[in-house]
Amino acid sequence: MSEDGVNTGRRNFLIGANLVVGSAGVVGWAVPFVASFNPSAKALAAGAPVKVDVSKLVPGEILGPIPAWRDKPIFIVKRSESMLEKLNSQNDRLADPDSEREQQPEYAKNETRSIRQDIVVLVGLCTHLSCSPKFRPAITPQSFDSEWMGGFYCPCHGSKFDLAGRVYAGVPAPSNLEVPPHYFESDAVIVIGEDGDTA
Repeated sequence: MSEDGVNTGRRNFLIGANLVVGSAGVVGWAVPFVASFNPSAKALAAGAPVKVDVSKLVPGEILGPIPAWRDKPIFIVKRSESMLEKLNSQNDRLADPDSEREQQPEYAKNETRSIRQDIVVLVGLCTHLSCSPKFRPAITPQSFDSEWMGGFYCPCHGSKFDLAGRVYAGVPAPSNLEVPPHYFESDAVIVIGEDGDTA
C-alpha cells in the first residue's frame, strides 16, 4: 500500500486485467470482420475465383477432386512426359478429339486442352449424369479397356475420358469434360474461375 492508502498492487492488477479483457474483445471483434473479406461459401458457389497451389504436384499425380468452383469438383493433373507422348496416340477412338464443342475457353482449345502442356484443369463431373469419374493414370490394359492410355473412367455407367478430358466414342457421356476458366498467377498458383491474360 502507498502512503495515501491506495493498494498499488491491486490497482496494477486491475489495469492489467482490463487490458487483457479489452484486447480479447478487440480480437474477438476483428476476427469475423477480417474473415468477412474472404469469399463466402455462397460467393464460392456462385463462381468466385479460387486459388490453388500446385507446387507440390508431381508428374502423374492428381490434385482433387477439390470442391473449388461453383460447387463443382475440380481435377488438376500434372501429366508426365510419357503421358504427353501417348496423349494423341488414339485420337481415332475419341468422339471429339479436336474439342470442337464449346466446353473449354479458347486458350485451352488445343491438343492438350490446357494452357501449359503438363497441367490440365478439368471440372470433375462426367457429362453423362454428373458422377465423378475416377483418375486412372496407368498406361496399361484395364478391365474396362484393353488398350487404355490413361485418363478418367466413370464406373457408374462406363464412360471414359483421356488425359485431356476428351470423351471416348461409344460411351454414355456425350461430350468432353469441361475445362473451367483459369490462369496461372505464377508457376505454383492457378486461379480457377477467371480468365487471365492468356486468351
